[in-house]
Amino acid sequence: MSELFSAFGVDWRLLIAQAVNFGIVLAALWYFLYRPVLAMLEKRKELVAKGAEDAVRAGEMLAGADEEVSKRVSAADVQAEEIVSAARETGNAEKARLMKDAEARAAAVAKDAEERAREVAARAKRESEREIARLATLAAEKILKQNYD
Repeated sequence: MSELFSAFGVDWRLLIAQAVNFGIVLAALWYFLYRPVLAMLEKRKELVAKGAEDAVRAGEMLAGADEEVSKRVSAADVQAEEIVSAARETGNAEKARLMKDAEARAAAVAKDAEERAREVAARAKRESEREIARLATLAAEKILKQNYD
């Protein structure tokens, strides 16, 4: 075999030295370059996977938040409707109470006006009776004066 190598001009000691040097360079590149690059790629892969998981979780949370928002909005609508109904009922009750008070006041005013009208009529009657009595007295005096004169 050494004859074959010498025929082609290859020195087997040099070839072994180059193989050892290649092995050393290969080991150094594998240790200092290939392993750190693989570790960095693995970290990036994990980071991308984590980002994808976070995006999925964020999507799920967003869907949950949308659901929660719709539940709260519907609950707020129901509560607002209840408040409006209660306000309407209170308003109707207050309206009925005010109408009843107004009718009572109107009845009181009418009764008071009727009493005043009776008083005015009674006073007018008394004054007219006094006037009639005074006129009757004056007429009687006049007649008596005419009869005695």
